[in-house]
Amino acid sequence: MNTKTLVSLSLLVGIGAVLHTVIPGFFLGMKPDMMLTMMFLGIILFPAKKNVLLLGVLTGVISGLTTQFPGGFLPNLIDKPITAFVFYGLFLATQKVTRSVIGASVLTAAGTLVSGSIFLLSAYVIVGLPGAFFALFAAVVLPATLVNAAAMFVVYPIIHSILKRSNLKEVRTSEQLS
Repeated sequence: MNTKTLVSLSLLVGIGAVLHTVIPGFFLGMKPDMMLTMMFLGIILFPAKKNVLLLGVLTGVISGLTTQFPGGFLPNLIDKPITAFVFYGLFLATQKVTRSVIGASVLTAAGTLVSGSIFLLSAYVIVGLPGAFFALFAAVVLPATLVNAAAMFVVYPIIHSILKRSNLKEVRTSEQLS
């Protein structure tokens, strides 16, 4: 594994950890998971199975440690690696489309829906939910989907430009980003 790739992925995970920590829980201890956006960004920018596994496990552990959801550590450990590989599969299947900002945002929305569903289902089985599944899904997962997609729409071009200028990654031309 390339050291530059590891550094870039660790920066994304670190940014995601800070965002995940500072965003308050707003509905029964649940909050939008901005760490997902950084995990998805890492998968889009550095698409390799070993990177996906690393991002999934690290994001799961850090999300679990910083969650405000009661008993949310184990559901995060289950959710993030599975979501990472589902997202990776979707990314590979739609690679031509998801190389654009809009494509990456739509894929992020789909990944957030997958993650929220897996998290709520595993939390329901392991520790129980503090409310109804569909109420939590509607109150937290759907808004988080919009927030994560919007964040990807803003962050993807910025990170892409930084990586291009710093020669950390061979990136696509600006015409391919549109």
